[in-house]
Amino acid sequence: MKNNKLWILFKSMFLLSACTFGGGFVIVSLMKKKFVEELEWLDEDEMLDVTAITQSAPGPLPVNASVIIGYRMAGILGSVVAIIGTILPPMIIISIISLFYEQFRSNQYIAVALEVMRAGVAAVIFDVVINLITNVCKTRRILYIIMMIVAFVCTYFLGVSAMIIIFVCLAIGLMDLILTQRKK
Repeated sequence: MKNNKLWILFKSMFLLSACTFGGGFVIVSLMKKKFVEELEWLDEDEMLDVTAITQSAPGPLPVNASVIIGYRMAGILGSVVAIIGTILPPMIIISIISLFYEQFRSNQYIAVALEVMRAGVAAVIFDVVINLITNVCKTRRILYIIMMIVAFVCTYFLGVSAMIIIFVCLAIGLMDLILTQRKK
């Protein structure tokens, strides 16, 4: 049974990674669909936690998510299998592109394909944003909703660094946790 789960984990990560363009947010949203909705290996809250951790940790989001999901499914071996499944497709694709870089760069069909993919990537990122907003609102915690709105305003209109926003939100969340624990 464990070997079957490892194979499903590898195959899922490999296919998600091979068919995902647009960065970490895109693959994390597809991981949610695969591991929460289709395979039911994680619940919605766990996937939100995975998303928050992968965004906060150094390194590429898909690899970070693979480490956590793989470990959750099958321990250290699961993490290794998930990482390999995640990194192989980009390594293969980038290796091929590097061999034919000059031909790719000047090919008008590839240029059009890349432009079209940007629209798809934008749609998937928009889906991620809507899901995250929905999940924050579902908590019905005014503090979290206000933090989300302030973070958006600070990033979009004031140009505040995402790292600063992450650390400030982390500090506020920890203070909220400590105060909540003291009240109990």
